[in-house]
Amino acid sequence: MTKKLPKTDVVVVGLGWAGSIIAWELAQEGLNVVGIERGPWRDTARDFNVATVTDELRYNQRQELMLRTRQNTCTMRNNPSETALPMRTWGSFHPGNGIGGAGNHWAGITFRFQPEEFKLKTHLTEKYGKAAMPEELVLQDWGTSWEEMEPHYMAFERLAGTSGKAGNLHGTLQEGGNPFEGARSGEYPTAPLRQPYGPTLFAEAAKNMGYKPFAVPSSLVSEAYTNPLGVTMGPCTFCGYCTNYGCANYSKASAITTVLPALMRKENFTAHTSCEVLEVLKDSTGKRATGVTYIDSSGDTWEQPADLVIVAAFTFENVRLMLLSGVGIPYDPLTNQGTTGRNYAYQTANNVQLFFDDKNFNPFIGAGAVGMGIDEFNNDNFDHSGLGFFGGGSIRVTPIGAAPINSRPVPPGTPKWGSEWKHATKKHYLSTMSIGCEASSYTTRTNYLSLDPNYKDPLGRPLLRITFDFAQNDLRMAQYCTDKVAEIAKAMNPAQMVKSPRTGHWNNNSYQSSHVVGGFVMGASPATSSVNKHLQVWDMPNLFVVGASAFPQNPGYNPTGTVGALAYKAAYAIRTHYLKRPGEMITA
Repeated sequence: MTKKLPKTDVVVVGLGWAGSIIAWELAQEGLNVVGIERGPWRDTARDFNVATVTDELRYNQRQELMLRTRQNTCTMRNNPSETALPMRTWGSFHPGNGIGGAGNHWAGITFRFQPEEFKLKTHLTEKYGKAAMPEELVLQDWGTSWEEMEPHYMAFERLAGTSGKAGNLHGTLQEGGNPFEGARSGEYPTAPLRQPYGPTLFAEAAKNMGYKPFAVPSSLVSEAYTNPLGVTMGPCTFCGYCTNYGCANYSKASAITTVLPALMRKENFTAHTSCEVLEVLKDSTGKRATGVTYIDSSGDTWEQPADLVIVAAFTFENVRLMLLSGVGIPYDPLTNQGTTGRNYAYQTANNVQLFFDDKNFNPFIGAGAVGMGIDEFNNDNFDHSGLGFFGGGSIRVTPIGAAPINSRPVPPGTPKWGSEWKHATKKHYLSTMSIGCEASSYTTRTNYLSLDPNYKDPLGRPLLRITFDFAQNDLRMAQYCTDKVAEIAKAMNPAQMVKSPRTGHWNNNSYQSSHVVGGFVMGASPATSSVNKHLQVWDMPNLFVVGASAFPQNPGYNPTGTVGALAYKAAYAIRTHYLKRPGEMITA
C-alpha cells in the first residue's frame, strides 16, 4: 500500500551535483524542497577521514562509492540485432551511489565546452558543407548558446573554487591559458595547481613544437577558498588517492564539500536517503507531473506530491525513470522517431604510454585533476577538410597517483608474473608516464537507451538497455589524434612508447570513462529533443530533467562543468521566469 505524504513545493530526485545545486537555489527562493537519494548519506569527516580514505582495495578495487549492481545494473549490446546481457560488475564506467553521487569519486577536471559545441550541427554544416557530414552521424544543436551558458559556468566554478588560468578574458587572449576557450567574464576563482614533473616535461615538449600548453582546469582547489555559500575548502596535497576516492582534505569540490553543508541548514529542505524513486506521477491529462513515488529501505512505498518535479540523477537513471514513467515517446532507431533514449553517447579514450630509462616522476604524487594540456587537436580547433571524420580530443598529462595495486606499468611482452615481471615492475614504476587524449563521441542512429525486455531489477522493473558501439567517425578520429600525441611523445625521447588509440567494439572489460551522456537531450524542437533550453520537459512544464542526459553529443571534454552549469541554468529559469508565470518557457 502506498502512503501519501503532505504536498511540497519541489521534489528533487538525486542529490549529486545537479540536484544539490537546484535544491539550494530553490530553497533560497523560499520554496519547500524535498530531496530523494537512492544511496546512503555521505559525509567527509565520517566517510572519508584520513585514517580510512587511502584504502585502494576498498575504494578502487571493491568500488565502495559505486552503485551496487545488485541495486541496479544495465544490460549492454553493440547493435540492435544483438540480445543485451547484464553488467555483473562495473568495468567501462562507474555510476556513483549516495549523497554527492559520482561527484564524490570524480577526478575534478572542469572544462567548459567551446562556443561551437552548442551549435555543432549548424557550425560543421556551414563550415564544411552538408555533403562532408559522415552519413552515420546524427548531430544536433543544443538549442542554447555560449552567451546563455557562460554566466552559469562562472557560477559553478565559483561554487567549486575551480583552479586554472583564463585563456580568453572578455575576448582578449591571455598568456598561459587555453587559447581555444570561449570568452570568459572573469578569472578562475583560484590559481592553477602546482605541476608535477610529468606534466611539466610534456608542456615543455609541446611548447617547443609550437603548441600552447595550459594548466588543466581543476576543481581541486590550489589554496584555501570560501565559496559564495560560505563553505570553506582546503588546498590539495597531491595525496595520490583522488579518482575513485572521496577527499579527506576538503580539497576536491563535490556536493558534500560545497553545497550540502549549507543546504542542510535550511529549515525548508528535507533529504530522504536510501530511497529509490519508482515513478514520476502525472495527472489525468498526462501534461503535468504531480509528484513521485518511492520505496524506502524498509520496503514501504510512499507518494510525495509536489508542484515542481526535478529529476537530476545520473544519466542512466534519468533516462530510465522517464521510460518507466511514460514521459515522452521511446526512441525507435528503425523509424528515427521518438526522443526518450535518443542520442546516447560516450567518450573516446586514447593514450600513449612512455617508458624512460633516465627519469623519476615520483608517480605516487598525484591528483585527479592536476596536469597540463593542449587543445590544438580537440573538437573543431583544426581543419577537418578531407579527413573523413569530425571531432577531436583534449590532449593532456594528468598523473592521478600510482597506487600500488593498480599501477604496475611494464612494457608489452612482459610476463604477467614471476621474477621477470617483478624486475620490470621495479624498473618502470618510477620512470613511466602517459599522455592521454579524452576525445569526443558523436551520436549515431543506432546508439540509444531503452528498457530491456528480458532483465529486471529486484523491484521487478525492466533494466536499462544500452545499445552502443564506437562510430567509425570516432575510431578514425581516435587514430588521427593518437598519432598527434605520439609526435609529442617522440619529442620527449622515451626509451619506448606504446600507442593505444581506441579500436574495436565497446566492451565492459576495463574502465574507459564515466562520461555517459544523452538519452534525454535538450534542443529547440520537441521532434528531436526531450527538454527545451531550460531543461524543461516539452509539454510537461513542471517537470525538469537535468544532467548529462541532456547532451545531444559529447565533445572532447569532461562533462561535469557543463552539468553544473546546466543545473544553474535550469534553476535560474525557474526562479526568474517559471515561478512568476508557471508554464512552458520556450522563448524566455
